[in-house]
Amino acid sequence: CSDRFLVHKSIEEEFVARLAEKVGHIKIGHGLENGVAMGPVISNVPVKNLSKKVEAAISDGATCVVGGSPLVDLGPNFFEPTILTNVDTNSLIWCTETFGPVVAVTTFDTEDEAVTMANDSSVGLASYICTRDMSRIFRVSSALECGMVGVNEGIISSASAPFGGVKESGLGREGSALGIKEYLNTKYVFLNC
Repeated sequence: CSDRFLVHKSIEEEFVARLAEKVGHIKIGHGLENGVAMGPVISNVPVKNLSKKVEAAISDGATCVVGGSPLVDLGPNFFEPTILTNVDTNSLIWCTETFGPVVAVTTFDTEDEAVTMANDSSVGLASYICTRDMSRIFRVSSALECGMVGVNEGIISSASAPFGGVKESGLGREGSALGIKEYLNTKYVFLNC
């Protein structure tokens, strides 16, 4: 799931308002209950980490628009869906993978600035871009340092597509015909008759 959102300054207010509205409708609970869309994180350790990261981001100047706390009434492994804005790109929540229901939002002015900010990371599994501009799609997709790019779509995994990242997000791919390559040995035979 995406945890760093780069939003153009001209649409930040509208984007955050719409996102907050959607997040407000997420039903949280046990995954077998009817209508539940979000369950717990894997243990209480990520809940503690999420709390620390959110608190640190707020101390660094971020604003908590929605959420920001553990949901202790549901159990020790639940954390509220959270939206943070005005997130400092040097903060822990921005610079590390979150693995929880927290969205960190910061803004950009230019495409080059957005690509630079997106690539300023030690990890590179997936990136996403929303635009109607075909030239921008190919230009930005090419410039992003990641293994996968979703264009106008957030769910991009498929058994028929290669899955994998770059940088600290891994080497090689799984899934698709490319996924089997790691298990094969290629032999080259040169024959001169």
